[in-house]
Amino acid sequence: MVEKLKSWFGDNQALVLFLGAQAVAVGTAAAAILAYSVRLETRVSIMETRGAEYTVARMQEMQQRITVLEQMIKTNESSINRIVAIMTRDLGKPPP
Repeated sequence: MVEKLKSWFGDNQALVLFLGAQAVAVGTAAAAILAYSVRLETRVSIMETRGAEYTVARMQEMQQRITVLEQMIKTNESSINRIVAIMTRDLGKPPP
């Protein structure tokens, strides 16, 4: 049995070497793909985390701007009402 195996290995040495090299190449490719996918997932996770923090910060900034604009609208509205009241106050009086 061992004699047959040695004989077969001697006759097919190139084939065995080729198949061994193929196995190493496939293993290396699989390891490279796995490493790439892990790096890509890490990048996506980091971007999601940073993106969420950035979005929350922008939303808070927008909320502050909206609050300031609402205060300005109230101030302008009261000024307009005062101007209208002053301009229309004498409209109901008969001329002297």
